[in-house]
Amino acid sequence: MKTNKFDFKKYFSKDEINFFKQFKNPFDIQLYLNKIKYNPEYITRSPKKIIEHQMANCFEGALFAAAALRFQGFKPMIVDMMAENDDDHVIAIFKQNNFYGAVAKSNTTLLRFREPVFKSIRELVLSYFELYFNTNGEKSLRSYSNPVDLSKFDKYNWMTTEEDLEFIGDYLFEIYHHPILPKNLIKKLSIADQEVVDLCFSGSVAEGLFIPKKK
Repeated sequence: MKTNKFDFKKYFSKDEINFFKQFKNPFDIQLYLNKIKYNPEYITRSPKKIIEHQMANCFEGALFAAAALRFQGFKPMIVDMMAENDDDHVIAIFKQNNFYGAVAKSNTTLLRFREPVFKSIRELVLSYFELYFNTNGEKSLRSYSNPVDLSKFDKYNWMTTEEDLEFIGDYLFEIYHHPILPKNLIKKLSIADQEVVDLCFSGSVAEGLFIPKKK
């Protein structure tokens, strides 16, 4: 899943190239995303703008991670996860020795990095299921997309543009998502342990939290 075809020097400054060089592996990218502020705005800025502003929301973080992984030689791949009565989540994925891992920005503490130990995308996504809940503790993950290769958007300069990248989000919304569980099982899902819920949202930016509808 590695490729070195993209020439970063054509699109990024010397300082920006050096910025990407600081990440020696996927987990370094995750540590950076953990460190920068969470952006509560409904905006999708390019990786170049993330470097400038030093903040990102979930979607921006996935795009940044995909670009940084591309710099390391991986394909710039993301997976979209759809939720019910909660925010969707987007992760950047990578593959090592035929196993999948992920890098992600989240306003929670539990929906971030995954080691490359998963044999399939479904296995990887399911690793998030028990920890994917809204502020009421309702387990909300319902479906996921096939991996999306962001190189299909290179003609729009997705890594460096000054324009909002909302159109990529629109694309993710329109493509097919694999259901995770039958509808008749949804009502049988248990509520997440309150202690885990509290830990999950510890340090979250309140303005960026989804407000679930009461059932």
